[in-house]
Amino acid sequence: MSDQIAKGEEFEKKAAKKIKGWGLFGSKYEDAAELYEKSANSFKLAKSWDRAGSVFIKLANCHLKADSKHEAATAYASAANCYKKTSNKDAISCLDQAVNIFLDIGRHNMAAKHCKEIGELYEPEHNIEKAIVYFERAAELFEHEATTSANQCKQKVAEFSAQLEQYQKAIVIYEEIGRQSINNNILKYGVRGHLLNAGLCQLCRGDIVAITNALERYQDLDPTFSRTREYKFLADVAATVDEEDIVKFTNVVREFDSMTPLDPWKTTLLLRVKESLKSKELEEEDLT
Repeated sequence: MSDQIAKGEEFEKKAAKKIKGWGLFGSKYEDAAELYEKSANSFKLAKSWDRAGSVFIKLANCHLKADSKHEAATAYASAANCYKKTSNKDAISCLDQAVNIFLDIGRHNMAAKHCKEIGELYEPEHNIEKAIVYFERAAELFEHEATTSANQCKQKVAEFSAQLEQYQKAIVIYEEIGRQSINNNILKYGVRGHLLNAGLCQLCRGDIVAITNALERYQDLDPTFSRTREYKFLADVAATVDEEDIVKFTNVVREFDSMTPLDPWKTTLLLRVKESLKSKELEEEDLT
């Protein structure tokens, strides 16, 4: 490893010397870029991630000087991959640079890919607002070229919006994805899942009339939905909410979970519905 670090340092010094020297028509930046790339790769082999990242940034700057924008954006992305090992903040900064350059040269699909990456880096930090911004941006950029990727990003936006109690925004997204997917032979099997998620968000809003209307709309959207376990679950939960019966609610949820395990997101939303029922129960006790 120390051998690779020594190589990295040597290539970096040579690159810096090239830039300071005289070159014809920007050739010195091309020569320096070649040396910086060797330097960065040597630091990578030594697992010296911060140093590799910083040299990849120097490589990106060289490519910009030589007007090689695609290569510059790629170098920023490489720097980000190194910084992911040590600093999410630096990784995000480099990916942002890559996104801006890819947009500038019309490579929207690459820009979308890196926006999605930035969203994924904000996710474990629980910076949901920032994650939403980048997943929304990625979805927009993917829209015309990669429907599946766009939908994955939209689902993230819906998931996070519901976490922030922005239920209406999440409902609109899940219903839109359901509508888009119904006539696609591959995606149509996921429709019941999208409608279930939309229905859970409806339940969190606590408007029984809206839930009933939504279930009718979902049957129109997908005539097979009313025969699914997901539909029965939503209808049964809605009934227990209408009756304000916590025991029945708990039993319905437990039964569904035993057959179709609920993920943490769905569990969180159902717990919110249960807490709302408990609050109503306490209010009524106080009144009597």
